[in-house]
Parts: sequence; C-alpha cells; structure tokens
Amino acid sequence: MDQRVREHAEVLVDWSARIESGDDVVVSVSEGAHELAVAVAEAIGERGANMVQLYASAEASRAYLRAHPGDFEVGEHELALVENADVGLRLGASRNTSATVDVDGETRAAHSKAQEALREAWMDLDYVSTLHPTRALAQQAEMSYEAYQDFVYDAILRDWQALADEMAQMKEVLDAGSEVRLVVGDHTDVSMSIEGRTAVNSAASVAYNSSNLPSGEVFTAPYGTEGEVSFDVPMTFRGKQVRDVHLVFEDGEVVEYSAGVNEDVLGDILDTDEGARRLGELGIGMNPGIDRFTDNILFDEKMRDTVHLAVGRAYDANLPEGESGNDSAVHVDMIADVSEESRLAVDGEVVQRNGVFRWEDDFEG
Repeated sequence: MDQRVREHAEVLVDWSARIESGDDVVVSVSEGAHELAVAVAEAIGERGANMVQLYASAEASRAYLRAHPGDFEVGEHELALVENADVGLRLGASRNTSATVDVDGETRAAHSKAQEALREAWMDLDYVSTLHPTRALAQQAEMSYEAYQDFVYDAILRDWQALADEMAQMKEVLDAGSEVRLVVGDHTDVSMSIEGRTAVNSAASVAYNSSNLPSGEVFTAPYGTEGEVSFDVPMTFRGKQVRDVHLVFEDGEVVEYSAGVNEDVLGDILDTDEGARRLGELGIGMNPGIDRFTDNILFDEKMRDTVHLAVGRAYDANLPEGESGNDSAVHVDMIADVSEESRLAVDGEVVQRNGVFRWEDDFEG
C-alpha cells in the first residue's frame, strides 16, 4: 500500500473526524475505495472505536433508481443506523464518473426529496467526506493516474492548523460584514446579504464545522441576492458536464438561467423545489495545494483564486440558533475563476482582488 494512503487515513480519523475509543462509526465505502477503506478500518480499530461499513456503488444505485416505480421512501433501517451513530465517514472513489448519467431528472429529484431525513441524520453526525484517487477520476481531470495521485495527496496531506489560522482572517471579515459584492470582468456583478450569518472556517475537521477532506475554504449562507453571475469553471452534475453557466437573481431568486452545455441539467436542478433557485452558500477557496481544476467539486471549490456559489440548501452552522436558512433537497456548487479582473468586497471594502487577499504582500488596494 502507498504510504500516503495510510497518512490519508490518519488525517481523516484523527484531525478530521476526531474519532475516539468507544465511538460508533458508520463508514460508507465507494467501490473504488478499497485501499483507503482498509487503512481507515485499521486506524479506527487502533483507537478502539466500533465500525459498520456500508457499500456505496454508483452502478448499483443506477440499477435501483432505473428499476424503481418512483414512489420513494426513506429506508427506516438505514435511518436508524445513522441516527444511532456518533461519527460518519464517506470514502468516495468513482470507477465510472458517468455511471448514473441515464437516470432521468424526475427520478433523481424524487429520490433526493425522499432522502431528506437521511441527509439530516448524516448532518447531525460528526461526519466527513473524502476521496480516494482512481483512474476514472484521473481521466476526468485529464491527468495521468500518477500525477492525479500526487495532486490528491498534496491537497489532503497539509499543515491544517496553519491553514486554519490563515483562513480565520477571512472568517473574521465575513462575520463582521453585512453585504458582499463580487465583480468579475463585464459578466458578473452580484451582491448578497450576510447580515447575521456566521462564516465557517472550513479546515477539514469537525472541530471547525467542516465535513470535507480536503477542505480549505471559508463559507457563509447569503440571502437577498441581486445581480448576475457567470461561472466559467466546467463541473459535472449528475454525470453530465455543464459549462458556461449564467444566473440572474432578483429578490434573492434565480429568474433567468443559461448554460453553454447541458442547460437541461441545470434546469432540472433549479426545478427540484422552491429552495433550489435561491443561494445556500457563498464560499471562498483558500487551499494552496489545489492548483488546477479537476472537474471534481470536492477539490475545485477549495482552489485558491476561486469563489463559488451554491444553489439550494444552506448549512445550519452558518445560521443563528433557532433560525432556518434556505431549504432544499439539493446543494449544487458552481465556481468562478477570480484570478483576473475581479474584486470581492465586504461592505464596500475590497478584501480580495485578482485572487490576492488583502493580508498578502502583493495585494493591490
């Protein structure tokens, strides 16, 4: 086994999930994540925790969704398992990134809505999602397998405490702010309110309200969105790559949309439910180990020189106690490159220009 797989498991168990003796742990293992699953199981065993593994196959999911008559219900047996766990881990590792591409949008939406209680149960856990490199993912990233492995581990095996300390500066700015405005070239000028919201310093650990490894972003839950925004980073949604997305917001809601490629996929997402046309997240990428786009949201949204907006569900960690944010069965991130001709301002003060933050030496005020 590549030693980096064991290091990945150690970071996941200790830094990210903070697993301790006696914890009840549910581990969802994708079909390509066998090596990482072995290393994670060993680490969990060494810490004296209790483990149940679930098999997660995209091809099996395709077979189930295409065969089902469409009246989906949450599986009470799986719900009970998750509700009684302390920690949840998801080990992603696709063998075929287009395995479910021929499941129709209506079926996807119905299944997603039925799974809401299960998603909530996972959110109530100390849960972390991560990814094991596979040849399919390397192909999607247009990289050799060896180069993709190097990329993945450079993003994951970092000094997370040092990055957390740097990102705390961005969190402080957002927590004190009322309005964010993003301007990029002549195609994006969008404003959103963040008054009363709490930003998350997503440093790849449940101790930082972070559920991703790798992470490296600061995000909050905006509302009252006005303006237009273009997303120039292609992303794969539901097995199809969507390119050149443009959204127009009025009164916080998407009123116009377009995409250069697979616009119907974007339309299906926005039509999922009422909340799917409102923003659930504004995120600022800050992971220096992610230096290129790979068509995988887990990595791409954390890349420096990017800002992402997600339509759909808002996260409770961003909201005041007892307050509900935007609710939806979807949470779909879309990414904008802000390395050139851009500025991100909070209450009129520029905090990032052309991808450079104001506390960095080469920032241009």
